[in-house]
Amino acid sequence: MLSNAATIALALLFQQAPAEDVDWDAEFGVEKVERDPVTGELPVEEYRQSNANAGAKPFSGDAMARAFGGQDGIRRITDRLVALNTADPRIAAVFEGHDMVRLRRVLFEQFCYILNAGCTYTGRDMESSHSGMGTTRGDMNALVENLQKAMREEGVDFRSQNRFLSKLAPMSGDVIER
Repeated sequence: MLSNAATIALALLFQQAPAEDVDWDAEFGVEKVERDPVTGELPVEEYRQSNANAGAKPFSGDAMARAFGGQDGIRRITDRLVALNTADPRIAAVFEGHDMVRLRRVLFEQFCYILNAGCTYTGRDMESSHSGMGTTRGDMNALVENLQKAMREEGVDFRSQNRFLSKLAPMSGDVIER
């Protein structure tokens, strides 16, 4: 007579492998979400779009936009910031599972709007867009370091970097949760 453990071991040994054509997402009820065919973004719940959601009023005049290289420079900075953040072992996990296409777009819009480079911000407000992420002060510090690096690489002068960071700093209260 076999023990329970031996019976289980034999059952597992002779178990058939599942069919190769099994749709495991369907088996476990995973809903497939289609990206927008034009933007490549995942759908989001509706919200009220407003430049006020950017979290700061824009600079006046065009000096800051010029210091950042206009929209082209701002786009390079935001793309580089996203790349640095997703490669940074300190904070890469924060970005896992997020729609990076949308993140790049709304981050560019936010920076472009605040720098007064002629953009409208269409993203969510900072509090609701970061809710439930569990962001820490250390996460925020790493992100700011990465932003400083991206701005330096783009040739943004130190004074302009600090002026921009001073516009962004008050938002940390809406982003940091723990």
